Amino acid sequence: MSSFWSWWIIVLTLGSLVAIAILLRWNMKNFTDVEEGESMGHEFDGIIELNNPLPTWWTVLFWICLAWGLLYLILYPGLGNFKGLLGWQSSNQHVLSLEDSRQAVINAREAGLNIAYDRERARAEEVYGPIFQQYASMDIEDIAQDKDAFRIGQRLFLQNCAQCHGSDARGSQGFPNLTDGIFSWGGSAENIYTTLMNGRRAQMPAYAELGDQAITELATYVLSLAGRQVDRDLARAGEQRFAVCSACHGQDGKGNIALGAPNLTNNVWLYGGSQRAIEETLRHGRNGVMPAFSETLGEDKVKILSGYVLGISAD
Repeated sequence: MSSFWSWWIIVLTLGSLVAIAILLRWNMKNFTDVEEGESMGHEFDGIIELNNPLPTWWTVLFWICLAWGLLYLILYPGLGNFKGLLGWQSSNQHVLSLEDSRQAVINAREAGLNIAYDRERARAEEVYGPIFQQYASMDIEDIAQDKDAFRIGQRLFLQNCAQCHGSDARGSQGFPNLTDGIFSWGGSAENIYTTLMNGRRAQMPAYAELGDQAITELATYVLSLAGRQVDRDLARAGEQRFAVCSACHGQDGKGNIALGAPNLTNNVWLYGGSQRAIEETLRHGRNGVMPAFSETLGEDKVKILSGYVLGISAD
């Protein structure tokens, strides 16, 4: 961190603490010229406002919190580049990638620091490993129909996928709905398994260089492909420009699962289906990343999870 930003954080943090202390002190004084406990002269519906001070327990607790915060910032990192008097630092602050994390685990194990964790993990593998293997030996289509396997897949989904796709798997802007049976990379059991194992990386190029008029024409034509009511002249002009899109989405706009290019005719939009949203997509492009779970979950769990996703997509 540069000296400028370090001092910026220091001044901003300490300045906030000082401002809070001044404000609290100011509120503890009586500026009303009315004795404490006396009426302020305001009454509504039989309720009289009295000039009462702030509760003592509240102000004392606030002062304690301020003192604790200041003491923490003196002893531990928090003020820019100042590392604190105790010199404490996070043991994982240098872990910046999955590979770094694995190496840190290996180092900790060699140093004897992960004994309890390894014991619990081994026990969990001993108890639950055979269960995962039992269901993983089934076909993904059968897993989707098996109630017990489906429930296990649901737990795996809530733990690993709900953060993006939602607990109901209906997604949100930028994160696809997994319950409608529409998959840019294909919705077969094999395609879903491949997606979960290896991840996906989607890229929609930006076409800002075409100019605003061309962007508007293209967006209008794309909306017409989905059966929307649009300006016919703009749509015809956009059709002439659609060649830049057909390489991925096809001349008919129905997409290409090999490239992850979505179908533009089904009126399902990952980033919004308004004229403005589509123009923004064309102008600035989009980049989507679906993480791979091959190493974090393993083949058995991914297979069960694939069965769950296949099952909910067919509902």
